[in-house]
Amino acid sequence: MRLKLIAAALAASFAMPAMAADDAVLAELKRLSARLEMLEKQNKELEKALASERLSEKEPELATRVKHLEAQVDAVKGPVTKLIEATDGIEVEGSLIAVGQKVGARGTASGLDESRTNYRGDLTVSMPFGSMGDSEGKFFTHFRFGQGNGVGLRTTYTSTPNTTAFQTGAGADDSFAILAQAWYQLAMPLGGKDSGQRLDLTVGKIDPFGFFDQNAAADDESAKFMNNAFVHNPLLDSGGDIGADAYGFQPGAILQYVNETERGSEWGLSLGAFASDNGANFSGSPRASFVIGQAEMNTRLNMLPGTVRAYVWSNSRAQNYDGVQRSNKGWGISADQKVLEDLTLFGRYGRHTSGYVLFDRALTLGAELEGTAWRRSADSLGIAFGSLRTSKDFQRDSLTVDADGDATADYGYQASGSEKQTELYYRFKLNDGIELSPNFQWIRNPGGDATASTVKVLGVRAKLGF
Repeated sequence: MRLKLIAAALAASFAMPAMAADDAVLAELKRLSARLEMLEKQNKELEKALASERLSEKEPELATRVKHLEAQVDAVKGPVTKLIEATDGIEVEGSLIAVGQKVGARGTASGLDESRTNYRGDLTVSMPFGSMGDSEGKFFTHFRFGQGNGVGLRTTYTSTPNTTAFQTGAGADDSFAILAQAWYQLAMPLGGKDSGQRLDLTVGKIDPFGFFDQNAAADDESAKFMNNAFVHNPLLDSGGDIGADAYGFQPGAILQYVNETERGSEWGLSLGAFASDNGANFSGSPRASFVIGQAEMNTRLNMLPGTVRAYVWSNSRAQNYDGVQRSNKGWGISADQKVLEDLTLFGRYGRHTSGYVLFDRALTLGAELEGTAWRRSADSLGIAFGSLRTSKDFQRDSLTVDADGDATADYGYQASGSEKQTELYYRFKLNDGIELSPNFQWIRNPGGDATASTVKVLGVRAKLGF
C-alpha cells in the first residue's frame, strides 16, 4: 500500500510541469489568434478605404498616405504622358557642314589664286499631322542657314565644285536661316492598310531632287560628291532646267504611286508639277511650268540592292543661253547598284530633246567603296567621272552669243567637245557625329573651251550631324 502511494506521488510530481507547459502554449496560441484577427480586420478596412478615391478621417492612416502619394504621381504622370503622346513620331535631324577649298589662278574667274571657306547648317523636323481613316498625314519642315559662296571658277558647265555653299541674298554678313522646305504629305493606302500599295500626295515648298533623280551613291553633297555635276542630273541642276529659286527649292505638288507588295522588287510612279523661274520664289505666276514624271524600281544583283529610275521633264519657262525663255524638254536615267557588300556603282545619263542649252548630253559614272577591307567599315572612298557634251547650237553661237542684252559676246570663245569632270574623296568617320572628307577635283576643257587650262580644286569637308 505504501509503495502504491509513493508511486502515485512521483507520477503527480512529473505531470504538474507538463500541464503547466501545455497551458503556456495554449495561451500563446490564443494571443497569436487574436493578433491575426486584428490584422485581418485592419487589412479589410485598408482594402475598403483604398477601393474609394475619397479621403476620410475615419480611414486608416496608411490608406490616406497611399492616396496622397497616388494623387502626386497622377499629377506628374498626366503632363508627362501628354508630352510623350504629343511627341510620338516626331523626327528631328540636323547637321553643320564646313568646307575649305583652294583653286589656282588659271582656274578662277578673277585670275588670282583663291582660297575660300564656307559653312552650312540644316535642321529638319518631320511629324505626324492628321489622318483620315487609314490615310495618314505628315508635315515636314526644313530650315537652312550658312555663309560663304565658295571659290569662283572661270566659265564652266559645272555650276559649282562646292554644292554645300549657301548664302542668303542679303550678302556675306547675313547668316539668317531661311525656310527651305515646308510640305504636307498624305499617304493613302489602296485596298487596305496592309495591301502594300498606296498613293502619296505631297504639296508645299519642296526640293524636287528629294523625290526625283535620287541616287544612293551620289545625291548627298554633305557626305559624298560635292561637284554639282555629280550630285544631280547636270541638265536639270547645273543646266538650270529645273527652274528652282536661288536656293534650289520651289512650290509644287507631287502624286506618287508606291507598290511594295513584293519585297526587294518595290516599284513606283511619280508625277510632279512645280512653279519655275520667278514663280519659284513667289514673285511671279504660280502656274505649274516645270513638270516631271518618273518610274522607279528596286533591283537585286546576287541578293544585293539597287535602284533604277527613268524620268522625263518639260519646263515651259526655261532660261536658255541666249537669254531667251523657251520650253525645254529632256529625259534621264539614274541608277545605283551594290555589286559587292562594300562596293556600290552608280551612273546617270541625261539628254535634251529641245531648247538652246550650253550642253545637251550628260553622262556621269562612279563608285563608292566602304572601308571594310582596311578595317574602317564606317569610312568610304568615292570616285566619279563626268562628261557634259557641248550642244551644236552653242558650238555655232558661242563666239557671238549675247545673253544679257548688252551687245557684247558673253563667252567669246569657240566651244567644242565635252567638259570632263573627275572627283575623288575619302570620308573618314571620327565618331558617331563627326566626319572629315578630303576632296580633289579636276575639270578639263571647262565650258567646252579647248584652249582653257585644266581646273584643279583641292578641298576638305567637315560634317557634324545628329
